[in-house]
Amino acid sequence: MEISEKLVWGLVTAATSTIATAVAVKAVTAAWELATGETPPEPNDPQVPLRRALTWALASGVGIGLTQLLANRFAASRWAAATGKPAPRVGKTTLRI
Repeated sequence: MEISEKLVWGLVTAATSTIATAVAVKAVTAAWELATGETPPEPNDPQVPLRRALTWALASGVGIGLTQLLANRFAASRWAAATGKPAPRVGKTTLRI
């Protein structure tokens, strides 16, 4: 696999993730406002009740994470359709404790 192919794929995923995150933040914020009638809390503010901060953190994390997952899978399927090859694996992330 050529370096240029990995570079192009890296740019595609960076653009896809950036756009997906921006859309997800707006969507999650709008959903929160619709459900609660209030703007989302600032989770780091000590005046915000812990339960409310945790609920916002969980809702925004799940919403943004799922959006990024779906966007990246879409990008990978479009890459495969355009190139005839699966999307490159840029790197594997591992956590060692």
